[in-house]
Parts: sequence; C-alpha cells; structure tokens
Amino acid sequence: MLPLSHKEIHGNWATLLLPLNEDDSINYDKLSEEIDSLIAANVNGIYSNGTAGEFYAQSEEEFEKVNRMLAEKCERAGMPFQIGASHMSPQISLQRLKVAASLKPGAIQIILPDWFPANNSTVIDFLKIMAEAADPIGLILYNPPHAKRVLKPQELAVLKSAVPSIIGVKTAGGNEEWYREMNQYVPNISVFIPGHFMASGIKKGAHGSYSNVALLSPRGIQRWYEIIHADINYALEIEKKILKFMNHYIEPYITEKGYPNHACDKLMAAIGGWADIGTRLRWPYHWIPQKDADYLRPIAHEMIPEIFI
Repeated sequence: MLPLSHKEIHGNWATLLLPLNEDDSINYDKLSEEIDSLIAANVNGIYSNGTAGEFYAQSEEEFEKVNRMLAEKCERAGMPFQIGASHMSPQISLQRLKVAASLKPGAIQIILPDWFPANNSTVIDFLKIMAEAADPIGLILYNPPHAKRVLKPQELAVLKSAVPSIIGVKTAGGNEEWYREMNQYVPNISVFIPGHFMASGIKKGAHGSYSNVALLSPRGIQRWYEIIHADINYALEIEKKILKFMNHYIEPYITEKGYPNHACDKLMAAIGGWADIGTRLRWPYHWIPQKDADYLRPIAHEMIPEIFI
C-alpha cells in the first residue's frame, strides 16, 4: 500500500496475535484465519508485532513469514496495515525494518534503544538511520509506560524536528495537561492511546488507538469508534462500562496475579471468541487458562453488550 501520512492514521487499529501450538510453534493456519476475521470486522487498520504479538520471541524467519502473510492479505483486501519492526537489539530492529519496508506497509512501528536509556543525540542518530532505511514509509514510535525512556511532549517535538519521518506515537496517554502539550508541541503527529480510553482520549485530542479492547470484539469496538464521532456522550457511557470490566476483571491478573500485559490481551481475545487464537504465550511467560475466558465471557457480554455485535 502507499505510505500513510499522520492525518491518515486514525481510529481503531487491531493488533495481530500469535496462535501457538503446544510445542510453541506458530499455527499459521489459525493466523491466516485471524487476519481474515480482522479484515472482515472492517477495522480502521491492522498492525503486527507489538507486545501483544510477542515480537521479542520471534525468529527472523518467523518475523518475515508472519508479516508477509499480513501484507499479502491486507493488500488484496485494501486494508491499511502497519508492521512492528521493534527488537531489543537495534541491529536486529534495523534488519526487521528493512524487511518490513519491502512489504510496503502504511507505516512501521519501532521502539527506541532499550537496553540502556539513550540520550537525545543517540536517539536521533538511531532514528535517522531507521528513517533512511524506511523511506518513504513513516515511523511510529512505540513508547509504552515500561520503556526505559517515556517521552514527554517537548521531547517528542525535538525528535520530530530532527527526524520528520516520525508520523505517529503509541503512548499510555496522560492528563489534561499532557494532551494540551501534545496538541501544542506535536500537532503533526498521530497520537494513539490505550483502547479502553479511546472515547475520552479522542475528545481530548488523540487520534485513535492501537487497541487492546478491540481484542474483545474487533467489530464492536469499530462500532464504538464510529459512535465516538456521532454521539460522544453515549460513547463515554460505553467507555465507563469498558473501564469497569477492565478494572474489575482484567487488571487484577496483572496487579495481583503477576501475569504480563499480553497474557491479558490473549485472554480478551479468548473471551471474545472471534478467532481461534488461544491464550498460550511463548516460553518463558505464563499464560492465563482458557477456563478463565470461559468464565468471563458471559460477564463481559452482560456488562458491555454494546460491543458484542
């Protein structure tokens, strides 16, 4: 597809998960069906190889096979897609980016050098090399709360000035002051926030979400995104229900039981049941049993019926 501008990156983008066999190998048949299901849900876009896609646990052969399948299916369907080229090694990340660029996504997601916090000059040098290899495709900075450096709006502005190819950022969002500063300092960057805050975030100036809650129901969360623009008050009421479900039934897996965030991503997909992905994570991370999804499914349907369509 043609490279996307920051103005074209908006809405509800669904993440690609890895269906795994019992021997930890990727089940490519189920992956193919998963991509088909996301395309059929008519989401604003699909992205691969975020944390939920277990980018850190893939071989380079697997990385290329997963993303080639995504690219071919999305191209045929006219579905916007992004590829995550992140890796803990900047050298491997650069090689992944070159592979990703050859598949012609709308944008490429990367993390900053992550073993040790990098200063601005190091970050800018890194981003310039990545931007040159990706050209003419723009870069999305994946800057989660657990990053070694969580960028402030003013810092993003410095990076954007030095590397104009930065067209978007995936963040945890922030308070009213954070949104004001983002709108002030980086108005020409697409700002994406967590899916369960999509309505309130868009109201404050965000552009969309690389959405975790889309895993509950890609089609339903796409409908919610459309409601945000048609009836923001109704959309905010739905957000309250989503937050109540997340706070009461999902967050305790992280805060009390010690599961990683992406275990909850697969749990939510299993609750939704829109694709046969399973809850298994690649070694060494522990996953949440399927029986928990079976227990939570009727609760989710009762608490937030608006998204299960």
